[in-house]
Amino acid sequence: MTDRLAADDGGIAAAAALLQDGELVAFPTDTVYGVGCATAHPVSVDRIYALKRRPTDRLIPILVDSLESVGPEWAVDDRAQALAGRFWPGALTLVLHATDGRSQAFRAPDHPVALALIRAAGPLYTTSANVSGEPETLDADDVLIAFATQGDGLAAVVDGGRVPGGVASTVLDLGAGGAHILRPGPVGLALLAEVVDLADGPID
Repeated sequence: MTDRLAADDGGIAAAAALLQDGELVAFPTDTVYGVGCATAHPVSVDRIYALKRRPTDRLIPILVDSLESVGPEWAVDDRAQALAGRFWPGALTLVLHATDGRSQAFRAPDHPVALALIRAAGPLYTTSANVSGEPETLDADDVLIAFATQGDGLAAVVDGGRVPGGVASTVLDLGAGGAHILRPGPVGLALLAEVVDLADGPID
């Protein structure tokens, strides 16, 4: 059975303890509810795929509270520093790269409950808390309904009230070949171009 936890200090602490034990927890973000696991337990990512029935070729972003939470293997250059300083927390996802060729998407969500949980539990692999192809979840009841037949997979949901939904974040790849927009979103070309040089052609 999935526990419903209050979005207070006690609930956040309980949710963080579950995450630190390798469990899955759902919580509110600045758009929809997400489901996550601690990056300290990467094997739990497979449980997120199973819970959501999500194709395994679709990678899962990491939510952080700041660039300081990004692991040392990921290249955090002046562009990343400038973009995070301008747009985090908020609707910009940065794809960072490692020297071995791997890449990983990172974002700092603009929601107090999500940020409090990240600060308590550490960075979280997080994706939307819904079965793939089904409607997004906007409150704790939606989450519980979405995973009603998979209650053993989700340890808890932090009930932070209803969230607004909205457009998914802009995704910007900070590879060596320049900054490329992989997914347009709320942070548009003109705003990004005020901070970094883009490799995506002229601004409309």
